[in-house]
Amino acid sequence: MNLYNNMEFEMTSSFIPNISKSDKLKILEITSDKVVIKMENSICRGVFPLDSFQYWIKKGALIQIDDHEQKTS
Repeated sequence: MNLYNNMEFEMTSSFIPNISKSDKLKILEITSDKVVIKMENSICRGVFPLDSFQYWIKKGALIQIDDHEQKTS
């Protein structure tokens, strides 16, 4: 499950749980059943069931930011 650890995702407007109006989120911790995230403009952490988080990725609401894009930004 370490596949997603420390990954960052861009949030599109279709990511409904975006309460803090952030542009990005980072995965802080992942287990076999949950994902702990931190949104860019928030001091709080969020927890999602793993299958729900994967749903948002498949739907295109969360887009992985690759290392190359981060380094050139």
